[in-house]
Amino acid sequence: MSALREQISHLIKGDVADDEETLAKYSRDTSIFERKPSLVVFPKNADDIVALIRFANTARERGESISLTARSAGTDMSGGPLTDSVVVSFTKYMNHIVDVGSDYAIAESGTYYRDFEKVTLAKTGKLLPPYPASREIAALGGMIADNAGGELTLRFGKMDRYVRELDVVLSDGSEATLRPLSSQELAAKETQKDLEGKIYREIHALIEKNAAEIEAARPTVSKNSSGYALWNVRSQTRNTFDLTQLITGSQGTLGFITRAKLGLEKQEPHRGMLVMFISDLNVLPEIVRRVRAFEPESFESYDDNTFKLATRFAGDFLKQMGFLDTIRLGLAFLPEIWMTISGGVPKLVLLAEFAEHSEAEAREKVQKAQKALEGLRVKTRLAFGMMEEKYWKIRRESFALLRKHIHGLRAAPFIDDIVVHTGDYPTFLPELKSLLLQYNIMYTIAGHIGDGNFHIIPLVDLKRPEHHKTILELTPKVYELVGRYKGSISGEHNDGIIRTPYLPLMFSPRMIELFTEVKKIFDPQNIFNPGKKTGGSMKDIETYMIKR
Repeated sequence: MSALREQISHLIKGDVADDEETLAKYSRDTSIFERKPSLVVFPKNADDIVALIRFANTARERGESISLTARSAGTDMSGGPLTDSVVVSFTKYMNHIVDVGSDYAIAESGTYYRDFEKVTLAKTGKLLPPYPASREIAALGGMIADNAGGELTLRFGKMDRYVRELDVVLSDGSEATLRPLSSQELAAKETQKDLEGKIYREIHALIEKNAAEIEAARPTVSKNSSGYALWNVRSQTRNTFDLTQLITGSQGTLGFITRAKLGLEKQEPHRGMLVMFISDLNVLPEIVRRVRAFEPESFESYDDNTFKLATRFAGDFLKQMGFLDTIRLGLAFLPEIWMTISGGVPKLVLLAEFAEHSEAEAREKVQKAQKALEGLRVKTRLAFGMMEEKYWKIRRESFALLRKHIHGLRAAPFIDDIVVHTGDYPTFLPELKSLLLQYNIMYTIAGHIGDGNFHIIPLVDLKRPEHHKTILELTPKVYELVGRYKGSISGEHNDGIIRTPYLPLMFSPRMIELFTEVKKIFDPQNIFNPGKKTGGSMKDIETYMIKR
């Protein structure tokens, strides 16, 4: 037993592990990085978190370099929960749903989304809509830490819209409940003589002093998870001051979330889909504008590479189905297979799904959206039931298909989450593809076409030095392109190891300084997840990239 393990074991009720199997497991997330921790801690409750943080503070004061990195389910694609110090894993014990109200639920950070949704649907008929594609294996703490979004974000928004209260442990081991405060409540908080009071005073002063710079930095695209959301703390419409907006999306760099009160929404039960096959990107903005006028619940897309891959390996989809469904879904794929054979593969396939109170209303909405596209150069198809499921399978499973069928290569998320304005599609997308063509790599592009968020997933062999070189060369080129179009380098997946060094391509030097000041105000000893959001470097990317 290491000295560190022995010390922490005496402090907490939870488990502490430093065996090779555990350390190897927590060396990876779903990113291109590997970083072996020195210890993994499984806290049982908030008291354990308090004890851990106080221990880390004392160790820092002695000159030791210990740090604490929170981890939920490990589905992060940016290297966010990776460290060579101490991982604090929440899912083993801190996974309880505490309360469910008519439009909210309170749960601990390690609660899996699948369990949370099962309970909220059963008790209220409502769910937490900004779930990511990894909904079956993701946990709430990570969703908050990354400010997650997904296929329902177009209608319902991201996690920051649903965070009502957060119980957090601050960097000195003190506990606080963060929520929107009125002016009077903020003034009262600022009189406190503890760390919470200091944070409120200094963050308030920082925002007031730099209001113009912060507002100018506010991303104008539909989604953003990069940087600290200083522009969201003060709400002019509600006249509130809300530090949950800083914690949400902070990747565990400002404090540890122990439990969260989250808002819930009701979904309409009946659905229909309008499928659009696009060969001319010039009409894309107008298509998006006309379809969005009918308020689709989701508006997704995938590219020609994804389309070809799906038809080539359609059998993989069928294996997941029963006998009758296999026949029905197999027949459903025939038109796409014929498109591939005949050379009529579209550049993009768009999926607009409408959710309504009745089946008739859903069908009517889809038909109206289809009619609105008359006169544009676009082929359309209506999809209901099994046909609709077919298109969702292509959209959701392309990543897994790519990884499964290309021997010796792995999906590499490093330019995987860009956001641009929908009106810029005709020029941006060709420029993006031109960049990608400069490198001999296979990739798919899928994403949330309705709000400008694209997920580019290249395939690389991380054992090959030339592919490491491709990652290091291509990444800044893509992010510089996104910057020219006033976009965001991360809509949902956050900064982590992979994007923190590139934040200066998106934000001014002064905003980078303000992000650093925010980190120092909350965490002056740099205990929480160092090198993420601030302080990250190109050396981190090169050092921790998987090489085997």
